[in-house]
Amino acid sequence: MGLKVHSYESLGTYDGPGIRLVVFLQGCPFRCLYCANPDTISFQGGTETEGEEILRRALNEKPFFGRRGGVTFSGGEPTTQARELVPVIRQLQANGINVCIDTNGGIWNSDVEELFGLADLTLLDIKEFDNTRHREITGMNNTQTLGTALWLEEHQRPFWMRYVLVPGLSDSEKDIRALGEHFKDYRMLRKVEILPYHTLGKHKYETLGWKYQLEDTPLNTSEQLARAKALFEEYFTCVTVN
Repeated sequence: MGLKVHSYESLGTYDGPGIRLVVFLQGCPFRCLYCANPDTISFQGGTETEGEEILRRALNEKPFFGRRGGVTFSGGEPTTQARELVPVIRQLQANGINVCIDTNGGIWNSDVEELFGLADLTLLDIKEFDNTRHREITGMNNTQTLGTALWLEEHQRPFWMRYVLVPGLSDSEKDIRALGEHFKDYRMLRKVEILPYHTLGKHKYETLGWKYQLEDTPLNTSEQLARAKALFEEYFTCVTVN
């Protein structure tokens, strides 16, 4: 059984280190209010794709990867297809290709554990530290996401934290400081990426016939982004605004 692939992005520079082939997988249990890829949420759809096809694409692009690049599996939520993804990752790594997993960390089973054990780097999307607000944003709690971060730390698996800064939802000083206090001593947390809120995927909601729930939410100001970066930098040394 192959992977259900939604789409690809060649020569990507935002989803992990270096230049990467990004493979967007179909299906996600979260319902993030600001999801930029709402067409990847449904578990129906996608193109059934064998691992050999992904390997072929990756090998074609490998000359562009350099020393830091590789393949990133995103979505959707790649851990929903962990069992099918594990052998693909093994194939890629056997050919000297670095693999990142971009995940919300909200799913856990033995296949997911094996997946995170293999990945060269995990990009962990932490939507909010306050559980009530996390439910408001995603429809799910954040208990497993925090548990996934702890597993990565305890098993010495490097990860980056990705945090979308949404005005009025995830930009409060209290919540950012709580997040900083929780993670400040994690040795495997190698980078914190602040992702500004955007509406680039809004047109997809219209195509799907869905109402975009954050219609009245403004974009971040440069002052808001600078303030958030300064707060995070009180706890972490490697903070970027993408």
